Amino acid sequence: MARYCEVMDKGVLSGNNVSHAKNKTRRKFLPNLQKASFLSERLGQVVQIRLSTRGIRTIEHNGGIDAFLTATSSAKLSGKVLQLKKRIERAAIKTA
Repeated sequence: MARYCEVMDKGVLSGNNVSHAKNKTRRKFLPNLQKASFLSERLGQVVQIRLSTRGIRTIEHNGGIDAFLTATSSAKLSGKVLQLKKRIERAAIKTA
């Protein structure tokens, strides 16, 4: 499983640890990824996604996973989240 947030496009960054003597050693900056569960009203089920904490806050701010995915363009999404968006759109067409 990659250390990558599919909503906010955050991944692993690299940099240096710098000691007091200015010695530099390479290190990784890892994103704060969490497993989050969201209730999709259109699908009628709970969806689990691995997101950064900023991604969780963004989804909650936009009114849930359904509202966020319908408002976001497909070009900005990738992987599992893009497939979820397509499933939500198909479910919306069936209920309409």
